[in-house]
Amino acid sequence: MTRPQLSMTLVTFAREDPGSWEPMFARARLLDEVGVDRLVVSDHVVFGEDLDAYGRPELGGTSGGKQPTGPDGHWLEPLTTLSVVAGMTTRIRLGTNILIAALRRPIVLAKTAATLDVLSGGRLDLGVGVGWQREEYDAAGLDFAARGRLLDHSLEVCQTVWREDRATYDAPELQFDAIHQMPKPVAPAGVPLWVSGRVNPRVVRRLARFGTGWIPWGEDAADLPGSIDRMREALAAEGRDATDLEVVGSLPGVRNGDGALDLGRTMEGVPALVAAGVTDFRASLRLPPDDAQARDHLLEVVAAFRAATAP
Repeated sequence: MTRPQLSMTLVTFAREDPGSWEPMFARARLLDEVGVDRLVVSDHVVFGEDLDAYGRPELGGTSGGKQPTGPDGHWLEPLTTLSVVAGMTTRIRLGTNILIAALRRPIVLAKTAATLDVLSGGRLDLGVGVGWQREEYDAAGLDFAARGRLLDHSLEVCQTVWREDRATYDAPELQFDAIHQMPKPVAPAGVPLWVSGRVNPRVVRRLARFGTGWIPWGEDAADLPGSIDRMREALAAEGRDATDLEVVGSLPGVRNGDGALDLGRTMEGVPALVAAGVTDFRASLRLPPDDAQARDHLLEVVAAFRAATAP
């Protein structure tokens, strides 16, 4: 297993038109400079008006969840955004958390992701999930009730054309033969796929078939030691060796009474989560508005995380 990694969310949405997205790009360059391992971005293609659906686990949301913007919030398309970010960074990995992959035509998604991966030097990670919003599927002309199968179909097509020089695919949704698509992603297996979801049979099968990593969701994200054990057992039953499974966990900042980040208390739970199987710690931190102060603060965070995860 690789050393535990530190990821941070790059906020690519706003309640209202921010006027300029340069502060977002400045943040991306800073994360790259200070040694953060990965930045991740969100995805919404359109919004309906029933945003309370995000708080309904039976639809794919999370209990108590609340969308950070209204339906007219400004959300940047993630792969387009990461393409720009790739050109202004050099080493940080670029991820989606999550991409609602089924909203894109699979063969075009395969081409887009492979292109971004090649141009970034193999730095792309695709975190994928089914989403929670019926209106996005309606607007794309897709069946919300079939969203799980639609995602599996998208991943099947992507991995087929990423891995085969002369690709053939035969499924109820699509058939093709002797199809060539270049360039291939940098890794022979294709762009790493991180599957989001709870420990349930559909997610287990998806992760067993396609996934490099798992992004726990809902109650499973709140009980990582228990959910990782359950997922590993379920994967073993599917014939998947889970010893190399990458797993996302959150790294919430703990603050003192004066509002300052307490790095010691923030990092004290990290070793136990590493022992439980968490490999990618995702932090959302408030940074000082001053660029120099933000840089110094992030350097301290990265150093503290490396110390907490040292073998």
